[in-house]
Amino acid sequence: MSRPIIALTIGDPNGIGPELAVKAAAAPGESGPRPVLVGDPDVLYHYAKQCAPEYSLRAFSHGAPARAGVIDMLPVEALPRDAFAPGRIEAAAGRASVQYVEAALNLVRAGHAAAIVACPHNETAVNAAGIAFSGYPELIAQLCGLPQGRVFLMLVGGGLRIVHATLHERLHAALARLTPQLVEAAGLACVDALQSLGIESPRIGLFGVNPHAGEGGLFGDDDERISIPAAKLLRARGIDAAGPAGADVILGEKGFDAFIAMYHDQGHIAVKLLAGRTASALSIGAGVLFSTVGHGSAFDIAGQNRADPEAVLRTLALLAGVRARA
Repeated sequence: MSRPIIALTIGDPNGIGPELAVKAAAAPGESGPRPVLVGDPDVLYHYAKQCAPEYSLRAFSHGAPARAGVIDMLPVEALPRDAFAPGRIEAAAGRASVQYVEAALNLVRAGHAAAIVACPHNETAVNAAGIAFSGYPELIAQLCGLPQGRVFLMLVGGGLRIVHATLHERLHAALARLTPQLVEAAGLACVDALQSLGIESPRIGLFGVNPHAGEGGLFGDDDERISIPAAKLLRARGIDAAGPAGADVILGEKGFDAFIAMYHDQGHIAVKLLAGRTASALSIGAGVLFSTVGHGSAFDIAGQNRADPEAVLRTLALLAGVRARA
């Protein structure tokens, strides 16, 4: 089986992302995915010299075989040289991190990569560039021409996969936005992503909106209106969907490939408690698997060759069985 090619974007070039990308690409291993680094060549050469001096960089060419001691890169000239300042928040760096993602998406659309892994970005820098940004699912939806709220986050770690029907928004607004159709869309995106990862017939569990999934209306009618109809819609499509049930109960049950959370903290607390900074975050529903790591850009140690690539390596391993789209 050939190694899938993964586009690995360097994230904010002034954070630890470029260092992580180079270290991950230089990590030993012949059986995992083959990363192609996506970012400014000057930044990549800087970190290759610092973190992997025994490796050389070459421009990626589709069809060219992997070579020992060589790191492939897709050069993206996005960052002005005077804006490259490890540890400093720069609007130009925020804009560049988005341009890297666009270039990686084009690589996938061309059939030259199977998925994307993004090293840490910085939301302050991206917004300083005048780009409205509250997370990668919204950005991927925009870049793919999809409606907002139809690209979902799957958080992976600690033995769990949890898709979030709503994400970064006021809890009151998230609950008001929940509908059976939105939860169904999250479930469909979840199943599609799992099948892309090689799980042919996944079983998913739905969290209830309220404690005990409403206890038959005792704790509100939200589940009668939203999560119960959503589960029926998914089952009508032939999907093995259990629940809804209280998140605290169904999370303890075995045999599920993934869960659907109704809002941010329902899913994040469980995964972050078990996986900490080694969690991975997949944006799903856009027809391309896009994953990030579960930690930030760590400006305080940027440029110091102290960053640990473990989360990036785990995220790449997560996509080891990904199938490229036709």
